[in-house]
Amino acid sequence: MQAQLRVCDIKFISAMVIRKGDPDSGSVFLKLNRFSEGCAVFVPVTTIEGERGWMHGLKNGFVDERDCDAYINRQVARDPDLWVLEIEDPKKQYQLDATLVE
Repeated sequence: MQAQLRVCDIKFISAMVIRKGDPDSGSVFLKLNRFSEGCAVFVPVTTIEGERGWMHGLKNGFVDERDCDAYINRQVARDPDLWVLEIEDPKKQYQLDATLVE
């Protein structure tokens, strides 16, 4: 997560930790907010090749922010160790640091 924050800082993209989870075992979700385009939640996955990747948490990809927040809240209820990093990117400059698995 620190790497994500640094990348955003270098590119002048607003990013903040909106939920702190367990520092040793918590997984990190990314909430990408593109404002007029909507929000998306990305969850970490391992690809078939065994590499780190990301997958859309919501099937529809970019949706209303309330839908993203509801999804995140449901996941936190199941796993209170989750971290959530929100990236505000109205100019579409942010790029995931690993493969997007469809």
